[in-house]
Amino acid sequence: MKIVVIGDSHGNIANIKLVMGFAKKIKAGAIIHCGDWDNLRSVKEIYSYKIPVYGVLGNADIDEQITKNLKLKAKKFDENFLNIKLGGKKIGIIHSIINRKSSILNLDVLFCGHRHFKSERIIDGVKIISPGALHSVKPSFAVYDTGTNGVEFFDL
Repeated sequence: MKIVVIGDSHGNIANIKLVMGFAKKIKAGAIIHCGDWDNLRSVKEIYSYKIPVYGVLGNADIDEQITKNLKLKAKKFDENFLNIKLGGKKIGIIHSIINRKSSILNLDVLFCGHRHFKSERIIDGVKIISPGALHSVKPSFAVYDTGTNGVEFFDL
């Protein structure tokens, strides 16, 4: 399964549309959002592509309507840390990994945002992937393949 991983979109609708069009083209099985949606329009834009969404909130998500909408429409959602299984992989989703390293035990991969730059590293045997930010000087996102456990980063 190919999963498109985004984060820190901060209301950048133009970049959301580019990424979601790409997700449709590659027939992504899921969208993971690592928080900092910033506004309800971002949430609605992502849902309009009819790909299952899994996500968390970030520090910029102060509008209560974001939380209410995600609770109703996301395939799975948690305000802080989401633990799911997709394509046979145990996946964690969090906005900021700072002071949360105990949350990654027993995961295959953890997706996190907040830092606004793309990275891939291993901590305690767990693959940690940050897709970068859609709202950035160098906007980026990632595609994770559950079959190969590989990640590919894309710059916009």
